[in-house]
Amino acid sequence: MLKKTIHTLFSKQPLQMGKLPPKLLYSLLFFWYVSVSACLAQHPFSLLENNKDVLNYSGTPVSAKYHKSLMFSDKGAWFAYGFLDKKTNKIGFSGPFIMTEQNGVWLTDCLVSLNLSREKKNNRTSCRSNDLIYQHSYNSHLEQLFQNDSISIKQQLVYLSSYTVLQRTRITNKSNRILTLYPDYDTQLFLKDQQLHIKNHILQITSAKSSAVGYLWFLNKKTSFFITKNRFRATLKKIILKPGQTKEIIVSQSFIFPPGSWKKEEQKIKASCFDSVLYNTKLRKEKLLKQLMKQKRPLFSDAAYLYLLNKTVLTLQNNTRTAAGALKHAGLFPSYHYPYFHGFWAWDSWKQATAVVMYDPQLAKDQICAMFDYQKPDGFIPDCIFRDTLIEPDNYRNTKPPLAAWAVWKIFKQTNDTNFLSEMYPKLKAYHFWWYKNRDHDSDSLCEYGSTDGTLVAAKWESGMDNAVRFDSAKVVKNHNGAYSLQQESVDLNAYMYAEKNYLSCMANVLGKPVEAKKWHTEAIRLKKKIQRQFWDNFSGWFYDTNLNGTQKLSAHKGCEGYIPLWADVASKYQASRIIKNIMDTTAFNTFVPLPTLAANDSLFEPDKGYRRGPVWIDQSYFAIAGLRKYGYVSQANLLTQKLIQHASGLLQKGTSIRENYQPLSGKGQNAQNFSWSAAHLLLLLTGK
Repeated sequence: MLKKTIHTLFSKQPLQMGKLPPKLLYSLLFFWYVSVSACLAQHPFSLLENNKDVLNYSGTPVSAKYHKSLMFSDKGAWFAYGFLDKKTNKIGFSGPFIMTEQNGVWLTDCLVSLNLSREKKNNRTSCRSNDLIYQHSYNSHLEQLFQNDSISIKQQLVYLSSYTVLQRTRITNKSNRILTLYPDYDTQLFLKDQQLHIKNHILQITSAKSSAVGYLWFLNKKTSFFITKNRFRATLKKIILKPGQTKEIIVSQSFIFPPGSWKKEEQKIKASCFDSVLYNTKLRKEKLLKQLMKQKRPLFSDAAYLYLLNKTVLTLQNNTRTAAGALKHAGLFPSYHYPYFHGFWAWDSWKQATAVVMYDPQLAKDQICAMFDYQKPDGFIPDCIFRDTLIEPDNYRNTKPPLAAWAVWKIFKQTNDTNFLSEMYPKLKAYHFWWYKNRDHDSDSLCEYGSTDGTLVAAKWESGMDNAVRFDSAKVVKNHNGAYSLQQESVDLNAYMYAEKNYLSCMANVLGKPVEAKKWHTEAIRLKKKIQRQFWDNFSGWFYDTNLNGTQKLSAHKGCEGYIPLWADVASKYQASRIIKNIMDTTAFNTFVPLPTLAANDSLFEPDKGYRRGPVWIDQSYFAIAGLRKYGYVSQANLLTQKLIQHASGLLQKGTSIRENYQPLSGKGQNAQNFSWSAAHLLLLLTGK
């Protein structure tokens, strides 16, 4: 309509722009502006459309444990899909990738692989994968188009629920003659332990290794199945198309596992309308993006930053899992892409929840509750938990740094939900007290990292810093049965404890507990003085871990733990002024990608293989930048944020996933792809939360 309007106004010979009277020209331009605005208003999904293909889901699985390509999922589903490579010569979507079996495996390369024959007696296909016109991914769905001179095939895949996807294939006759087409699907499964059954024209897929049952259902077509071992062929009734006519095939793919019910899901599928499901999903995703865009800092107004914002949301979406098996609440994997990250981790959960609450408060609450479901009577929270402990055992050897109160307070500030705050407050208190009962070897109100089994490796894990330089000479001492500490007091741990006391004080005030609020505040003041005195080295202008009695700094190596007191707001203004000089030093922390976990001028700096001995972890970068803002160093915080985002490889590029960490000198992404807490903290940096 817009094109026609412009043509009518400006393309006729008498209406030459240079000869129009000013008033008429103004009227025409105003009318053009109104027309443009009206047309834009008629497109309710402009943000989704302008931010498509944020992640590249292309890649044909060649085996069950193929881990090269990224995958799309939604609504907390435990199974995911992608796009097949063009050379595969199949028409369909890759997958599903099943996360309820082993540590994530591909069931097949393409479960619903369409073959269209023009003649019943031979296999001359009417459309092949080399007729691919486009493949587009959106936050809401996957879409692809195949087309030649005779027909076009448009396929869309959208999640109906956490248990079911709907896949629609629209076949259009582009020729000037009647076409008779014979559709069939021929699929070989990768996994040898799968069993195939037919019941009421529905293909059922069961496994000896998983309680999940798959259901493949051609909703609007009578289907004949032929089954051999780990292989099936589905034949549909012939399709007759007049010139210009379109007909469609809709297939549901469901994977049901406790607490899901196939009977309930079957009724939901029967009642579904594909167009309605797709439209409502797109509407929710568009609303979400608009909501987050409003929260974006003015500093990041460029379109590229909006693209990154969308990438963070999509990363978190693809890692979201609904409650299943032993996981009683929904939450997020650190990364579905890495086989050993198919569970929930404690401090990952706290960090992810602080970002997720901006667009899905219930998921943020569930992520917190998922970990507290496993809280011991003494307050202990395990390091990580899993849906099926036969695949991967829960880790009770250690916990993780105490950031739960921070996350709960963030959720309350966003939602004003006092019921949630009231529920979590006693649990947070128990967790806080646990540290002092089990990780304060000399009872001086300064805690140490440690383990429940007495092992050094678990004690290092408890810090979340694993192989950090500060633990190179660490030893373990026994506190009491089931409680061991490293023989050093850590500055970051005690800074977190200080922050927790302040958050607990705020909660107590909201919940009408002024006495408790005052007690928390008094304890915080006392701890603040200890941190400023014991862990500070005035000569180097940095905070370091110390021995148990606080008389000796244990390391001359500047690590990221030294700037955590800024985030916790526990450093003095003078200490902050010294720390900022180290942070902005281009030979130390202000590297190409800023804020590595170990100063770049350190002799033990190993960014290519160091894990916590040099790579940039965006969660730690966030703590530094947020800390700078608290102390008024806004321009430096802005500079470091922009530098980090612009130089970390792929963050602003189309298709590239967000990585676990980054090489500080080259910007190269390292370790796991599609990493949740990196995405979460990028979202926090973009919005200033």
